[in-house]
Amino acid sequence: MEINEDQEIVRKFANFHPSVWKDYFLEYNCDIEALQACTKGVEKLKEVVRNSLKDVQNEPSTQLNLIDALQRLGIAYHFEIEIEEAMKHMHDQEIILSFLHDFNLHDLALCFRLLRNQGYKISSDIFREFKDEKGDFKSSLIDDLKGMLSLYEAAHIRIHGENVLEEALNFTTTNLTSMMTSSPSLSRSPLGRQIQHSLEQPIHKGMPRLEARRYISLYQENDAAWSDTVRTLAKSDFKLVQTLHRQELSDLSRWWKDLDFAKELPFARDRLVECYFWAVGAYFEPTYSVARVFLSKVITLTTIIDDTFDVYGMQEELLLFTDAIQRWDASSIDQLLGQTYKLLYRVILRVYQEMKEMMNKEGCSYQLDYAKEAMKDLVRAYFVEAKWDHEGYVPKLEEYLSNGLVSSACYMIPTTCLVGMGKIMPKEAFEWLRGVPKPLRASSMIGRLMNDVVSHKFEQMRGDVASAVECYMKEYGASEQEACYEINKMVEEAWKDVNEECFTRNTEIPRPLLMRLVNLTRMLHVIYKHEDSFTHSKTRLKENVALLFVDPVDP
Repeated sequence: MEINEDQEIVRKFANFHPSVWKDYFLEYNCDIEALQACTKGVEKLKEVVRNSLKDVQNEPSTQLNLIDALQRLGIAYHFEIEIEEAMKHMHDQEIILSFLHDFNLHDLALCFRLLRNQGYKISSDIFREFKDEKGDFKSSLIDDLKGMLSLYEAAHIRIHGENVLEEALNFTTTNLTSMMTSSPSLSRSPLGRQIQHSLEQPIHKGMPRLEARRYISLYQENDAAWSDTVRTLAKSDFKLVQTLHRQELSDLSRWWKDLDFAKELPFARDRLVECYFWAVGAYFEPTYSVARVFLSKVITLTTIIDDTFDVYGMQEELLLFTDAIQRWDASSIDQLLGQTYKLLYRVILRVYQEMKEMMNKEGCSYQLDYAKEAMKDLVRAYFVEAKWDHEGYVPKLEEYLSNGLVSSACYMIPTTCLVGMGKIMPKEAFEWLRGVPKPLRASSMIGRLMNDVVSHKFEQMRGDVASAVECYMKEYGASEQEACYEINKMVEEAWKDVNEECFTRNTEIPRPLLMRLVNLTRMLHVIYKHEDSFTHSKTRLKENVALLFVDPVDP
C-alpha cells in the first residue's frame, strides 16, 4: 500500500475469486414428515446395533471390526458408552496379545489404533514381532494386504521415539503403493479402492465427517452379519444430520446476505460456506448446533479481518482498529477511520454479544470472555505482521513463529470452538487452552507451516509479509525446495506432539476438548495438504462441500 501523486490511497488487490456457492443454500425447505420418519427409523436401528455390540462382546475380532465400522461410518457418537466399555475391557484384559500370539496383523494393528484413539497408551513394541532377524519387516507380510493397510493406518498415530512405527509407515507405504501400481485388478477391487484412498488420505488425519461420507460407499461390499443394519443406519443418520447441516447453512446464509459484506467489503474473501465446512470438521453432531453456528460466524469474520490487514488496511487505520478491538466497547467505534472498519467492528461486537446473552441463560457466560481475549490476541498478531510488511522486515524463523502461531488463528479457533458446548467445558478447560499447552502449540504449528508452504508464492505475488518459507530461506541460506522439505519435517514432528498429548489418558482435560483440538488439526491437514483450498475453493474444497451438504447418499 502506498499513496500516489494525487494523495489517493492505493491499496493492495488480492483478486480473490467470488463465492462458489453464492445464494445456493439461502432457501432450504425441509420435509418435516420425511425427517420425522427418518428419525424414528434411526432410533430403531440404533437399538439393533446396540444389541449387536453386546452380542459380540466375547468375540474380540468381530467386536473390533464392528467398532471400526461405526467410527468410520460416522455413527459411533450414538454408542460412546458401549465403545468405551468395550475398549476398556480389551485394554484391561490385554486382548491385543492374543492377536499377537496368532500373528494376526490386521486385528492387532486395528486394536492398537482403536485403543490409542480411545486414549490408551499402548506400546508400539508389539509390532517388533513382525520383523525378521535382520530387523526388517518380514517380506511375507506383503501378501497380507488387509494387515498391511491396518498397520499403515496405525502408524499415523505414532508418537516421538517410536522408530518401529516410522519403519512400519515406510514399509507399508512403499509396498502398498507398488502393489496398487502393478496390479490394475487390485485397484478396481473394494479393498484396492480403500487402499488407494488411504494412501492419499490416512484416516487419522482426515475430516471425520468427510471420511464417513466416502466410507459409506466403500462399505457396500462388507458381508459381516451386522453389515446391512450398520449400513442402513449410517445412510439414514447421514441423511438426518445432513438435513440439520443444510438448515444451519440456510440460516447462516440469510445472516450473511443481510450483512451484504460481499458488496460492502469487496476486497475480502467471501467464504461463508467454507467456514461452515471448517466448523463441521470440529463437530458435526446435532448436539453442538449452537456452538457450530457461532464458530462459523467467527471464522467468517476472522477471514474478513485477516484480509483487512493483509490487503486493505493502512498502518494508521489498522492501529486504530487494533486498539478498538482491545477495548471491545461500542464507544470505540468513533475512533475508527472509514465505514469499512466501523461496519466490521459493529458486526463483531454484535455476534459476540448475541452469543453471550445466550450463554448467560446457561450460566456459561465466562466462555465468551475467553473467546474475546483470544480474538484480541489474534488481531494484535495481525497488526505485528502488517507492521513487518510495511517495514519490509523479514524476521528469523523463531521470531516469525512466535507471532505466526497466533496469527494463524489456530489459538483463537480452538478456544472459540468450545463456546456453546455447555458446562462440559468449564473454566479450567479454557484456562488450559489460554496457557497454550503443548498440543495447542503443535496444532498451531501444523496450521501455520502447512498454510505457508502452499500459499507463500501467491501471497508474495501480492506483496505480503514473508512467510515461514522466506524466513527459513533467508536465515539458513536455503533454496525454496530445501526450506519446504525442512518445514514439512517440522509438521510431522508436530503431529507426534498432538498424538502424544491427546491420545494418552489425561483425566484432567475433558476428552471432548482434546477431540475438538484433534479434529481442528485434521481440518488443517485437509485444507492445506495440496494447496490453500480455503482461499482457492473452486476445486477440492468445492467437491468436499458438495459431498457433505449437497449430494444425497446412495439409496
